[in-house]
Amino acid sequence: MAIDHPGYATRERGEFSLGWKVLLVSVFGVAFGASPIPFNIISFTIEPLATEFGWSRTQAVIPITIFGIIASLLAPLFGWLADRYGVRRVALASLAAFGLAFAAIAFTPRGDAQAALYSYYGLWVLVGLVGIGSTPITWSRAVNMWFFKRKGLALGILLMGTSIAAIIIPQVAQWAIANYGWRMMFVIIAAFPLLIALPLGIAFFREPAPEERPKTDATGGTALTGVTLGQALRDYRFWLIWLSILTIAFAFGGAFVNMVPILADHGLPAKVAATVMTILGLGILSGRIITGVLLDRFWAGYVAFPLLCLPAISSYVLLGTDSGFAWAAVGGFLLGFAAGAESDLIAYLASRYFGMLHYGKIYGMLYMPFGLASAASPIVYAYVRDTTGSYDPILTAAIFMYVVGGGLLLLLGRYPQAFPQDLTETSAAISVRASAGAA
Repeated sequence: MAIDHPGYATRERGEFSLGWKVLLVSVFGVAFGASPIPFNIISFTIEPLATEFGWSRTQAVIPITIFGIIASLLAPLFGWLADRYGVRRVALASLAAFGLAFAAIAFTPRGDAQAALYSYYGLWVLVGLVGIGSTPITWSRAVNMWFFKRKGLALGILLMGTSIAAIIIPQVAQWAIANYGWRMMFVIIAAFPLLIALPLGIAFFREPAPEERPKTDATGGTALTGVTLGQALRDYRFWLIWLSILTIAFAFGGAFVNMVPILADHGLPAKVAATVMTILGLGILSGRIITGVLLDRFWAGYVAFPLLCLPAISSYVLLGTDSGFAWAAVGGFLLGFAAGAESDLIAYLASRYFGMLHYGKIYGMLYMPFGLASAASPIVYAYVRDTTGSYDPILTAAIFMYVVGGGLLLLLGRYPQAFPQDLTETSAAISVRASAGAA
């Protein structure tokens, strides 16, 4: 007998056939959201801020610390909001607010350096308060709901967004500062979330209807399953992932944010540094796709360890002050490749080890070490340079951090084959999120 149930026919279509529009829009959401943009522009502001106000390198990178701390503290809240009310509302509202707040940094007052510093920091506080909902916390939840069999590849494609940002944003930032000044740079960059990502999101971004969801286990179930946040916090695997993220993000974040001044110590000007940052972005792009494909075929620990050790080579290459463009490009590419791998792993491991039922809250908690380390690390790198005259001590420490952080993931063990049947999505929850997704 022929099966003509519309839900059956819909579900039999391939995951990419059903979810490609949402995935593509989410790529732009990640690219032009609050996760990559601040980190891609901050190093270009160090010199012009020092010229105008006399601020030190440490003072100039503190906004990333402010942003990272606020993002870390608010990540679980925004994850809960996405779980409760749907990712569409949270992601799009946050994306709009982020773009406006980022543009507002252009209104930092002129004149008194101390007053300007406090105003500048205050505007970055605003960026952190409103922007975290436009990070992969929300976009990855939606993509995880559209894909299961090709989850690794889909997440790799999603997080190509940060690669796109790393390729485009540094070039635009350097050009804007050179031609219009650092204030107008913030306005120009804000156009990316407001005029590109937001309209696309309004048009196409949503969660799947129940009949559009992929089968998630051997029984063919499509309801969301998974452990609670409390259960995840009592699982040793959660803390292994947490510590790995903390270690890798600390080593990477400071090098990424301080890349322009690091390369300046090697005699490379800002325009060349922007090219290296673009190459770093290509590394992130490669890391995203290759890691995603590998995660669909091999256990995550075997994929993670060698890839997360790659930036140890980058740190070694950047030691001293005599690396030319070629070595700087190699170092930037490998650093980016590993960064792409790490971001894939956070979303993938959260969904595979803890399920999707409370994914937003759990991912938010796993985003916390990333935000905290990314917040603290740039200041530590800058402080080491200000006090010792060299980045070498912290780059040397980073070599060991990459190896330790990757090694922790070798201890995770097998993925759960299924989650308890009582830990499944209720009909009421499905109804709430379905209405939110259509809003």
